[in-house]
Amino acid sequence: MTEPPSLWRPEFLDALRLLATVSDAMAVRGLSRPILVGGAAAEYYSQSEIATGDFDLCHPAQDELEAEMQRHGFVRPSGAGKSLRGWVHPALGLGFEIVADVPMDGNVDAAHIVLIEQLVPEGDIAMISVEDLIADRMGQYASGTARDRIDQARDLLRLNPDVDKVYLDRRIREESFGDYGVDDIKS
Repeated sequence: MTEPPSLWRPEFLDALRLLATVSDAMAVRGLSRPILVGGAAAEYYSQSEIATGDFDLCHPAQDELEAEMQRHGFVRPSGAGKSLRGWVHPALGLGFEIVADVPMDGNVDAAHIVLIEQLVPEGDIAMISVEDLIADRMGQYASGTARDRIDQARDLLRLNPDVDKVYLDRRIREESFGDYGVDDIKS
């Protein structure tokens, strides 16, 4: 029997597998799972229509997470022109970085952290909700730092039409300081 084609590009799935392994190892140790945010979450929710070059993670015990990542073969790049904030795995072409203790400065409702179970056999992955991800994109757009993010927000909403629109509207308004709402990204 042939396995059905993946919804995601192979490099992304490889990185998800490694993240799931690290995530389950953290859970076995009684620690919270790292939460996937940013571009990798956008790639997940867009089924690789939006591609990323890195995995941004949030975790309150950065030292513990970094130690677990090292146990699974991650190394910190060194040398001229290399970022010292992130981690790479020799088997992957994507970088990993712990960007914060909690997603979006703690503005994410805990009930909206999603546990993606059995996506890959290696384990489960905690991820920011698509609503919070769209709100993050709109916050970046509203700040003027990433004007293309409104396109990502629109794409994510188009690909995930069953979002909680009340929560999404509230979160967009919070992230954009009231300048935008869900109606601004509807097609």
